[in-house]
Amino acid sequence: MNQPDLPPVLGGVAPYLGVSDAGKAADFYVKALGATEVLRMPPDDKGRYMHIHLVVNGGSLMLADAFPDHGHPLETHGGYTLHLQVDDADAWWKRAVDAGAEPLMPVTDMFWGDRYGQFRDPFGVRWSVGTPIRKD
Repeated sequence: MNQPDLPPVLGGVAPYLGVSDAGKAADFYVKALGATEVLRMPPDDKGRYMHIHLVVNGGSLMLADAFPDHGHPLETHGGYTLHLQVDDADAWWKRAVDAGAEPLMPVTDMFWGDRYGQFRDPFGVRWSVGTPIRKD
């Protein structure tokens, strides 16, 4: 069987998200998080994607549509937050919110030494961004 050349998975933990529309989610993450799309397998005859590979902030993020007919139903996201340690939490948070993310916590100076904020994307995933506060 002829296997495609797949890009390497980057980062220590690579989230693989099942979302309601993986193609739209990938497009959103490119706009909102500055993601780079490295692979999008062709959709099936129903328009569902089995695999999309993005790189966000130096790490891999995988996406797939739900395939309930193959034992992978769409599940509600919850109980976790995907955190991005970035160079400018204010700019990352604003870009995501401007792209359509729901603000959950505006970026604020936190007691642990980061500027930190949270948002939820249109696909139900909670994200946080943080940047160490400079002590000049």
